[in-house]
Amino acid sequence: MTGWRLLLTRPAEDCAALAQTLAGQGVFSSCLPLLDIVPLPVSEKIRQAITQLPSCSAVIVVSKPAARIALDLLEGASALTMPWFSVGAATAQILLDHGLDASFPATGDDSEALLQLPRLREAVSQPGAQVLILRGEGGRELLAERLRELGASVEYLELYRRDLPAYAPDELPRRIEAERLNGLVVSSGQGFEHLRQMAGNTWPAIASLPLFVPSPRVAELARAAGAQTVVDCRGASAAALLTALREYPEPVF
Repeated sequence: MTGWRLLLTRPAEDCAALAQTLAGQGVFSSCLPLLDIVPLPVSEKIRQAITQLPSCSAVIVVSKPAARIALDLLEGASALTMPWFSVGAATAQILLDHGLDASFPATGDDSEALLQLPRLREAVSQPGAQVLILRGEGGRELLAERLRELGASVEYLELYRRDLPAYAPDELPRRIEAERLNGLVVSSGQGFEHLRQMAGNTWPAIASLPLFVPSPRVAELARAAGAQTVVDCRGASAAALLTALREYPEPVF
């Protein structure tokens, strides 16, 4: 995999961790975070939702930022024994490290995989089941829709927004050219939208580079925008990316 020279676009902390993992496998990467996680002000709605957590049949945390912010809000709260769920192992580990009873799919780290988890289906099958989904502003509705179809009452608690950090207008093409990058990595649909926005009128050229994405949904979004080579990693983890890099032919110089 040493032929790859990747642009990483995750939030800064996650970007640095992924870069370190890739370096250990001989993969060069350059970090250009395109998502700046900004916690939302702690409103009365957020306070009330946190105090009502013990009445939930299940709490679903869709991202690492949501887990970290929720745990900060929970400081000093009484023991929370309800089952917690996440779409990926890394988010679940944050919850587990704080003593919460967290589960995640053994294979796949997306909403579809989570919906097949027997423990979640058992939790929402209870009469009057109430589910709280912790996430950032916006996002997919699939998870809530499917859970409602199973008979659960579902509410969202939005804890943060994802801003595009401030960069010089030509930073993306300049970085790609200066560091001879030959692959792009995005971790979400909004990350891709920010990539497209940063590219501006250079997008047709940038769209020719292999683009590694975490799910079929983001792959479809990228192809619709003109990305020519989209590789679905079937997950946002470092392991999923490394598997995709092994399976996809290395660039030839």
